[in-house]
Amino acid sequence: MSNRQTEGLEQTSQRGPDGSLRHLITLEGLSREELTDLLDLSQFYVRQPGELPARDQSLAGHTVANLFFEPSTRTRVSFELAARRLGADVVNLDMHSSSRVKGETVLDTIYTLQAMHADVLVMRDAEPGLPTFVAGHVQPHVSILNAGEAHLSHPTQGLLDALTIRQHKGEFGNLSVLLVGDLAHSRVARSAWHALSALGTGEVRIAGPEHLLPAANEFPGAVRFTDLNKAMKGADVIMGLRIQTERMSAAHIPDNAAYCREFGITAERLKLAKPDAIVMHPGPMNRGVEITGDVADGPQSVIQAQVTNGVAVRMAVLATIVRNAQAQRKYS
Repeated sequence: MSNRQTEGLEQTSQRGPDGSLRHLITLEGLSREELTDLLDLSQFYVRQPGELPARDQSLAGHTVANLFFEPSTRTRVSFELAARRLGADVVNLDMHSSSRVKGETVLDTIYTLQAMHADVLVMRDAEPGLPTFVAGHVQPHVSILNAGEAHLSHPTQGLLDALTIRQHKGEFGNLSVLLVGDLAHSRVARSAWHALSALGTGEVRIAGPEHLLPAANEFPGAVRFTDLNKAMKGADVIMGLRIQTERMSAAHIPDNAAYCREFGITAERLKLAKPDAIVMHPGPMNRGVEITGDVADGPQSVIQAQVTNGVAVRMAVLATIVRNAQAQRKYS
């Protein structure tokens, strides 16, 4: 199944009978109003480091199960914190010791959790199309949240990136946003693109080695560069992307030192961007490869703000999805 076919299925399968989001599988197809509502609610939940975290009982009595078939730190922990701070019961499955390694199918795992009255299943997997497939087989009271799907989609990351940009830059219409690195294999880049496009971003630039840029029909309207120095000039936002070695053949994995020379975000290169440009990275970072330490930890970095925003965004998504599910049950 092609990326475009998969995305089309995702758009139709994530809405309930009343048209609202029952699942969150992709940001593609969400309106500017829907994204803005999610960002506004996320901002409501934002607290600065050192402050007591936001809490309410939006998910009281509900159960959230985290199923991460790929490694994760930031996303898994922030989903757990988000659910607990909304009053939910949380189950974290260690998929390396689950019955899936004994041959149980994903659907049988899902059916087991469903029978235990899990309401929200947060999924990360390397298989394209799996969240959409599962969403088509769960009972009406169960919602699926995509926490990272192969190279295709990472919707909550796209939302937290958009929130971080909005906090530091305001409206999107006059911004030039640069995504740099391994775009070909990046679900983060694709979800960022969907969010930035829907929010009316003035210009989106993509830069990287030719073999790590997306196909010609992806990211329509983005300005493509294979020279990072040219791409950096006048940028308002620079987002570095991790090299996805786990999704590459050995022949395509770049040499770290050579990559940093050509495409690393360095302090010298950062001078080419606007003086008040911000630097982002979804993590985990390969310091000295995609980004140098002095930039990652420097005054223009908002990387830690992204992490902080991740919890708030996932609280907003959980609260919205559960609220919609309750309304849809009344609707049906």
